[in-house]
Amino acid sequence: MALPRTTLEQWVVLQTVIEQGSFAQAATALNRSQSSVSYALSGLQERLGLPLLEITGRKALLTEQGRALLAQASPLISAFLQLEHRADGLRGGVRTELSLVVDSVFPKDRLFRALKAFQQQFPDTQVHLTEILRGESIEQLNERSADLYITTLAPENAIHGRFLLDVDFVPVAKSDHPLFQLPAPLSAEDLARFPLISVADRRSQRTENRATGQAANWTFTTVAAAMEAISVGVGYGWLPLGSIEKVLESGVLSRLMLAARTVRQTALYMVTDKESQNFDQTIGALSQCILAECEVLP
Repeated sequence: MALPRTTLEQWVVLQTVIEQGSFAQAATALNRSQSSVSYALSGLQERLGLPLLEITGRKALLTEQGRALLAQASPLISAFLQLEHRADGLRGGVRTELSLVVDSVFPKDRLFRALKAFQQQFPDTQVHLTEILRGESIEQLNERSADLYITTLAPENAIHGRFLLDVDFVPVAKSDHPLFQLPAPLSAEDLARFPLISVADRRSQRTENRATGQAANWTFTTVAAAMEAISVGVGYGWLPLGSIEKVLESGVLSRLMLAARTVRQTALYMVTDKESQNFDQTIGALSQCILAECEVLP
């Protein structure tokens, strides 16, 4: 393989001269002498065999060939600087990637604001996100294959997690569903006449039993699919309020008035290895971004 005739340093000098407008200003920006700037550019043009610059008054301008070549070199300069920035991070203990497991009912707006804030701090760290359903939480935690979890916990295990928030679930149906023609508040017997739409993992789908006298229930593996089914009138269901607020405002769905409680809550916790969080600055930073979005004081 032949070695390049030009160096990245020479292209950086050329880019700086154009950005600064002159050799003198480029020399100041690069903390070099003006003669070294001139030498670098002379060598670059000599090795390419092309004129890259023309001087108009005191201003340095690119030739047509210079514009074409610098446009191709600029992304390479940026990529190289990013490479060095990543190396600095690795030397300082920054992780190249993190895995995050999140319960699908965790509010998406908070999740992505937290991820954006983390990205601004660690732009070179990749985050691999996996969404799970409530029934999959125990299995995921037992595997311990992720760096950080946002999940439900059984009461006896809640001490092992950091409480984040309660997700409110409300009963809803399509606004013209027959349930709204019945006298309110609705009883359990009223609801049993119509399919219940719920979200369940595949294992729960296989083992679910149908109660006597109850309409055939439907289960889906995503909140979005369950919401779509309810929106077309397949049945009613309990959905996370944060995920359906816009649909409620549009009038497609409406909340049902029940004789029993009309809001159910699911607590979500953040779980991570304490040692990793204390000594791994990358995991610690992601944890803090999530806590900040949930307004949980450290």
